[in-house]
Amino acid sequence: MVHCIPAEPDFSDGQSAEKAVWEELRRSLPQEAVLAHSVAIRHGAVEHEIDLLILWPGIGLVAIEVKGGLVGIENGAWYQSDSKGRHPMKDPMAQVQSAAHAFKKWIAEQTGTPLNSRFAHVVCLPYSEVPATWQKADTPRDLLMDQNDLKQSADYLRRAIEDQGGGYSALAQSFAQRISRHLAADFTPEHLETSEALENEDLQEHLTSRQAILLSATRSLPRVKFIGGAGSGKTWMAVEKAKQLAKDNARVGLFCYNKGLGHYLKKQVSGWRQNKPVHIGEFHEYARSLGVPNGTGQDYFDVQMPRLLRELALELPEEEKLDAIIVDEAQDFAPEWWEALLACTKDPLQGKIYAFMDVRQDVYRRWNGEDLGGSFGTAAPLVSIHVDDNLRNTRRIAETFKNLAGDQFKPRGGQGVPVRFVGCSTEDAVDIASDCVDPLISEGWANNQIALLTTNRRHPIHQEHFEQGSIDSEYWPAFHAHEEEFYGHVLGFKGLERSVVVLCINGFKDMSRAVEQLYVGLSRARSLLVVVGDREHIEAACGSELHAALRAARSWSPAITAETVAG
Repeated sequence: MVHCIPAEPDFSDGQSAEKAVWEELRRSLPQEAVLAHSVAIRHGAVEHEIDLLILWPGIGLVAIEVKGGLVGIENGAWYQSDSKGRHPMKDPMAQVQSAAHAFKKWIAEQTGTPLNSRFAHVVCLPYSEVPATWQKADTPRDLLMDQNDLKQSADYLRRAIEDQGGGYSALAQSFAQRISRHLAADFTPEHLETSEALENEDLQEHLTSRQAILLSATRSLPRVKFIGGAGSGKTWMAVEKAKQLAKDNARVGLFCYNKGLGHYLKKQVSGWRQNKPVHIGEFHEYARSLGVPNGTGQDYFDVQMPRLLRELALELPEEEKLDAIIVDEAQDFAPEWWEALLACTKDPLQGKIYAFMDVRQDVYRRWNGEDLGGSFGTAAPLVSIHVDDNLRNTRRIAETFKNLAGDQFKPRGGQGVPVRFVGCSTEDAVDIASDCVDPLISEGWANNQIALLTTNRRHPIHQEHFEQGSIDSEYWPAFHAHEEEFYGHVLGFKGLERSVVVLCINGFKDMSRAVEQLYVGLSRARSLLVVVGDREHIEAACGSELHAALRAARSWSPAITAETVAG
């Protein structure tokens, strides 16, 4: 059931229209939405009221002005007919716009964060019909919901937000929760750290969306590699670039290597109402979709499958070839994969390619020191664009891996809470890391904010999914649905993030790749990083620089915390 503020509004006799709309919205909106009635705002000496306000995480906001009776317009003026006859009324669109603008100013003052999410202003006429072709210069038909539109209210309002809502980003779940608390007027944070974390994450959402400026500045460049460190918003940019190209009717392939990232990209695109990429996800999935047979063994996937795809591309009809290739975590793609993808494009030499990459996360060592984009033979090279700002992590988290990220690395997040270190032997790291989860939940972190990542053997819960073959059907869908705490491996978590990461350093299969793995693992947390492991083993893997950074971390014992909570 949708969250309502208040839970049961006290509608007066003159608010029967508002009550009818309220009941319809309460039935049709998704359960993650917030529906508020009679939001009164006093801004300066002026008073405003929004009849109904909806906060829709992942979509945006909508303010609704409800007008009962029979409503019409004559000679540019609004009028309302009821049992007492026909009488003029104020422009309802002007009313809701003014109230919404006042609300934006007020909530920005309350939270300290500008409200830049999409925000639509809708007039609802539950007892009137409006012709489908009707238009008014200051009131698009898409923002005038009549009694027929009300029957599909959720779909109608979602379209209104996405197509007509001002702002440039969806509403973050964390920001919706903060706004909801202010609407309820009973905001009393129980846990200071988690409250501060929500605020920092809202700042991070705002900073990431600013990367749209960089995409706009480079829109005339057909072949680009965006090079940036962990947390610089590259995945956001890759999805946004795919959206722009698909909107222009280009046949776009949006590629990655890891399953988890592939599931994430598909989830991001699933809500688009416009054209979508013709392929989203792993390179090998694309090859199989075109008819390349499946096989086994690393040599098959690294060498034989791309060769077969190149051969198949020679017979691929022109209309089935790609106009543009977008690859996230592009350093994971071997040269043979790139050659195969280029063969599937309409113009392999000059066609559009956008690679989003971090050379310091080259955990698979696909390029053997070669410059990505510099070995495409006679094809035009990729222009390098550097993305230096770290937007994902708080400064305290970013400081732990700063020396691993390169000289141009620039932390831009809020200060955040201290990193925690739990000292233990490498052999005990998995058990000790598992013991961290319940104390963190007791502190106020939600279980679906927490990810536990290992550096060597899988966590038993992760291993169970692997053995049951439920990685695609249950494991990754549950992660992206934010249903519970997550257990994974750093290599499978590239390009992903969670508010809290417990990094379990339980050894390394290959010490020569330990630096890259630690860099990936340390950079996945947005708000709180907990490192579990042996200091000497960490220093042997990564040198004294990381050891020194972790000395500034707060020593923590989950066992003591659990005893304190129990007592």
